Amino acid sequence: MLSQFHHKVRARLSVFRKKFPHKCRASLLLYCVAFCVRSALLGSGAVINLKTTAAMKNQNQNTHWQKVSEIELIYKSKVKSADRPYITSSRDAYRILLDSWDPGKIEFFEQFKVLLLNQSNRVLGIYEVSSGGIAGTVVDMRLLFAAALKAAAVGIIITHNHPSGKTVPSEADRNMTRKIHEAGKLLDIPLLDHIIVTPETYYSFADEGAL
Repeated sequence: MLSQFHHKVRARLSVFRKKFPHKCRASLLLYCVAFCVRSALLGSGAVINLKTTAAMKNQNQNTHWQKVSEIELIYKSKVKSADRPYITSSRDAYRILLDSWDPGKIEFFEQFKVLLLNQSNRVLGIYEVSSGGIAGTVVDMRLLFAAALKAAAVGIIITHNHPSGKTVPSEADRNMTRKIHEAGKLLDIPLLDHIIVTPETYYSFADEGAL
């Protein structure tokens, strides 16, 4: 760096001698040093300005990730509140659920559904969470409670069928019931019952004290 600066001073001194022949060497040398120092500072400043401009440009580009889509939740129902079925017992729920089941599927493979209720225990709707195989189905609780939250449900009844015709709950059924029951407590959407349905009969976790 010093050798480059020295070279620039000598080159500038040669130019100044031709322009100012009457000036002494000491004065010209002082002018040359000042000129070269000023040029170096301006050059550095120019680089800094360029870097600053580039940084500002990158910063503006990086602010695009802060633009988040607005999400609006809307629930519309074509059924009047007075026309919605009213749940007073597990048998009422079973009848409504059985009517919603496809007769060609209830003894073919398992399906998991959720019955959504309002404050008056009237049915807001039935949402099919998943369909599986003969021996079971996978339940995503995020989808289940997403439906409950969007419908503004204040209570839910979960249900699934047993193609075998047996209503005895498995250990997997009990574990899933416990998980959904706990999640409902956190979201203030209580699980009111879990009903295992078959074409002829049903099993109610609430009636059996298994919730």
